[in-house]
Amino acid sequence: MQLAVTGGGGFIGSHVVDRLVRAGHDVRIIDVQPRWRNPDATYLEVDLFDQAGLGAAVADCAAVFHLAGASNVNEVAADPVWAVRLNVEGTARVLDAARHHRCGRVILASTVWVYGAAHGTGELAEDFPVDLHSAGHVYVSTKLAAELLVHSYKEMYGQEFTILRYGIPYGPRMREELVVARFVQAVLESRPLTIAGTGEQQRNYVYVEDLADAHVRALAPAAAGQVLALEGGTPVSVREIADTVQELIGRVPVHYAPARDADYQGVSVSNRAAKEHRAAKELLDWAPVTPFVTGVRRYLDWLRQAGATGAEPGPEPAGDAP
Repeated sequence: MQLAVTGGGGFIGSHVVDRLVRAGHDVRIIDVQPRWRNPDATYLEVDLFDQAGLGAAVADCAAVFHLAGASNVNEVAADPVWAVRLNVEGTARVLDAARHHRCGRVILASTVWVYGAAHGTGELAEDFPVDLHSAGHVYVSTKLAAELLVHSYKEMYGQEFTILRYGIPYGPRMREELVVARFVQAVLESRPLTIAGTGEQQRNYVYVEDLADAHVRALAPAAAGQVLALEGGTPVSVREIADTVQELIGRVPVHYAPARDADYQGVSVSNRAAKEHRAAKELLDWAPVTPFVTGVRRYLDWLRQAGATGAEPGPEPAGDAP
């Protein structure tokens, strides 16, 4: 199957590419600054705002996975206009290129942060009503807007879609500023850990290889038109992250700082079918399989490989058991 992946040289995108290639697909990577490269994929250094180049890149693809965008919430807060252009207009451009160039489906990378704008309390399903007063962070607003565009392109132009709402990803190749990576680096350097807030806030972290596996499964025809939450199996608090890292590496002092404004606090997301939506477990036969401590240990092994070789490690070996 011919596929395209925007942002396929980044943290999550590179793992998605590895899994797609491993599954036997022909993959085109659309990325202006690919950090990670799979030798069996085709790389196209095409900007999302290059209309002709983007159209040619997605032409005749069975699907395009749209992962490119602004995902660092601190960068979004610092330059919201840039983030809106990239996350919202960039999504519109991918959708428009897909509809004009015979691309079968757009599979959008969204986030569980959108559940922070849910109207109501308790366990939430994929079709939760949105409370616009509760969007909070600009990042959440850009992702909600991108999801709305995907639905609109289906209604107006018949462009097929799937929306994947990611839990909080972690694992090899993750950005250094992500909390798991920051804690690991601090302990390796014998520096104190700093926790924003009480440390009791919980999130469903999902190991990146588990997340990538769901993308291969999302190519199934049954996933068309669906909105699917891809969260980790067990909530993990920031304090538990600190404890896990210290158990694996060593003990350091822990300091507490004020909580960040508009931070995602985590909500309970249902894994049951909701109206026309069907859960990832039912629809894709997908569930996260990597325990948090195992995922952190794998990340440590990956970092140590980099230190031993003096270079950034390549893709993880196929078939690595949890």
